[in-house]
Amino acid sequence: MIRSTTYFCLVLAVLSVCASGSVAAESAKRPNILFLFSDDQRFDTIAALGNPEIKTPHLDELVRRGCTFTHTFVQGSTLPAVCLPSRAMLMSGQSLYRLPQQLDRAPLLPALLREAGYQTYGIGKWHNGRPAYARAFDQGASVFFGGMHNHRAIPVYPHDGSGTFPKSSESITDQFSTEIFADSAIQFLRQLSGDDPFFLYVSFTAPHDPRTPPKEFADLYDPEKIQLPPNFLPQHPFDNGEMTIRDEALAPWPRTPENIRQHIADYYGMISHLDAQIGRILQALKESGREKDTIIIFASDNGLAVGQHGLLGKQSLYDHSVRVPLVIAGHGFPENQKTDAFCYLFDLMPTLLAIGGAKVPSVLDGKDLREALPAADGSSPPFRETVFNSYRHIQRSVRDRQYKLIRYPQINYTQLFDLKADPYEQHNLADDPDQAERVASYLQKLADLQKEFDDSLPLSSANPKPKEIDLTGHKVPR
Repeated sequence: MIRSTTYFCLVLAVLSVCASGSVAAESAKRPNILFLFSDDQRFDTIAALGNPEIKTPHLDELVRRGCTFTHTFVQGSTLPAVCLPSRAMLMSGQSLYRLPQQLDRAPLLPALLREAGYQTYGIGKWHNGRPAYARAFDQGASVFFGGMHNHRAIPVYPHDGSGTFPKSSESITDQFSTEIFADSAIQFLRQLSGDDPFFLYVSFTAPHDPRTPPKEFADLYDPEKIQLPPNFLPQHPFDNGEMTIRDEALAPWPRTPENIRQHIADYYGMISHLDAQIGRILQALKESGREKDTIIIFASDNGLAVGQHGLLGKQSLYDHSVRVPLVIAGHGFPENQKTDAFCYLFDLMPTLLAIGGAKVPSVLDGKDLREALPAADGSSPPFRETVFNSYRHIQRSVRDRQYKLIRYPQINYTQLFDLKADPYEQHNLADDPDQAERVASYLQKLADLQKEFDDSLPLSSANPKPKEIDLTGHKVPR
């Protein structure tokens, strides 16, 4: 009996060791995460995704290595600085009307990965409060608190676990911001030690204005050879509620082809410079020996008009402002594939938490992007049927695979676009009597989505403002 008991105990011990080894092996399989995040980069500004003018060889290679989510959206904004709530949604996994923008007490993507055993390292732009940054990252460098700045005189801070970041620790160099952030990422990758997985978040301020690319990259684009977008207009045809803010004052009215070509050339130059710095980071990752164990994400916080619809900024709900690039490579994401499933940026949080073996809070509005991966036959599985977008109290929209409705409650005006026939959103069908039933149906869809996402704004005004606006010769005080 004693021998039997002893044998049984030995078997249990062996099984226990095997089980613990299995758990350790499973833990070791958790990938490192390299998150590359740009600022104001539109969805169609990567050569490999169909833009014949722009030069982005390193992002092109990432597209080849990974899966591109071609219909990824920032849900919207409650203020002109669209990047602030966009980044808050990314980091909290919550939708626009449910998130605390400063993130002081919200569950955060890096913080939860940190609790799960990840090294979390933050670099670059952080627009959501200093205490939240300290709670999210256990390490970091070259941290920039703010929305925008002169790229050659950007104030940065070293990591401060207390979250105070005193002015005395601020430094300003004449090195371009994109290069500062890339250098810090490369230094982190070169100094890696230990077996714990890492979450490296590199948040650039490019291609946000001031668009001042280094000469080598500015010279890549001759403004005279830049193609104007098909939906170029000298002025937006009506007052969308945000016509004279800072972003729109970067060029005079009416917009001229020459002026817009220069803006596009500068924008592309900034993106090509960003691409070169991303290439340096990816090379450092390869040299670190961690590339095969790392999932790489590239995305941006919002889009930008740069002359489309007579606009320059991102304070609208046209695709050029709400659609962003998203590429994910590694850890089971298929190579050189695309999915047109409707995604939000805040879907990244539950996806990365699940991949990293971290706790996924029940309060998240995001969904695991692996459920949107292409099927074996290349088709996209059902993920979302519609997308809801919102900008302040002045614009709301809903879209599906074919139609998009934008409502402007302050002027009681509606746009309806057939996106299959009119991808540049040029021809408003809302006033066509034959479309009246469709307009009513989509207005109801919009109202239903407002309820789903806790948006209480009425879609009509009892005292609408004038729709017409003439900005010829208008100057905005600087």
